[in-house]
Amino acid sequence: MSKEQPRFLISGGGTGGHIFPAVSIANALKQRHPDCEILFVGANDRMEMERVPAAGYRIVGLPVRGFFRTQRWRNVGVVFDVVRSMLKVRNVIKEFRPDVAIGVGGYASGAAMKVAAQMGVPLLLQEQNGFAGVTNKMLANNASTICVAYDGMERFFPKEKIVLTGNPVRQNLAGASREEAYRHFGFSPNKKTMLVIGGSLGAKTVNESVLNGLEALLADGTVQLLWQTGKSYIEDIRRRTSNIKNERLIITDFVDRMDLAYAMADVVVSRAGASSISELCLLGKASILVPSPNVAEDHQTHNAVALVNHDAALMVKDVDAEKTLIPTAMSLLANDERRRKLSDSVLKLAQRDSAIRIAEEVEKLMK
Repeated sequence: MSKEQPRFLISGGGTGGHIFPAVSIANALKQRHPDCEILFVGANDRMEMERVPAAGYRIVGLPVRGFFRTQRWRNVGVVFDVVRSMLKVRNVIKEFRPDVAIGVGGYASGAAMKVAAQMGVPLLLQEQNGFAGVTNKMLANNASTICVAYDGMERFFPKEKIVLTGNPVRQNLAGASREEAYRHFGFSPNKKTMLVIGGSLGAKTVNESVLNGLEALLADGTVQLLWQTGKSYIEDIRRRTSNIKNERLIITDFVDRMDLAYAMADVVVSRAGASSISELCLLGKASILVPSPNVAEDHQTHNAVALVNHDAALMVKDVDAEKTLIPTAMSLLANDERRRKLSDSVLKLAQRDSAIRIAEEVEKLMK
């Protein structure tokens, strides 16, 4: 195999929060090096095995899994899968011969980046969260560069390796027209719009909270709601709202035109995943964040607090959401000045052109 064009190995996944940045970095590298070869490494049966090919990139799947924190006897099989994965990656790297390996977090990233470093491939890590993930912390000593989205990350990584780049986000989110958005969704430009999104996999607490407050929300004739439930919850939510017919309510499992959804949203209710927060910052959206308690080391709360401390978002704890989320949202929708303040503050936290800045750091590591 000839080695004329640059080659980049990218690994990570499990959720959209890892996959969106990885694909954005790949797109930036492709833009700057049209002849480059890019190969992804992911975990079998996880979201990346569908989303990455859909974005136009080749991916190799590994049998790697996460460790069990309670039933530790089951980790014997997990360790065996890690060894199998590392052997597979070694063969992949021998054949592909990447110039730089890029890890964005997740199970597969741990195995792939460890082997790449052992084989002398320069390593760049991208950490999305304000509280570093286990995989990236384990790999920090092997990395040449660690791109981060938050200040103060020297708590987790060697200071001299850190570069503040922000998180890459999905392309084409900015610049959408509010007027086009209202036409697309059939909503009124004379009413306030609330957008509810629970992440790429949905969020049970957020959905239950909206259900609890839906009657009050729709009783307020000035409010309209675009509600993304996630695929896992859509059938249950549709069944439980089958008696509600209201032109100010759209319930869907997935919003395909998120650019238009953001454009018309006056308030966004969201989990506090790193990608979601980066999008809110770039678009200057007033938001209410409901951090998921079911993530490693409670990193979503750290993400949310980073905004709350700058008066750039409101936060509702997961345990309080069913009682307080919708009242908090309705209060914010009614307060134009408060929304403007949140919007102005969150815009100041935006890190722009993150994917390009990361691509530039990758280029510095090319042999």
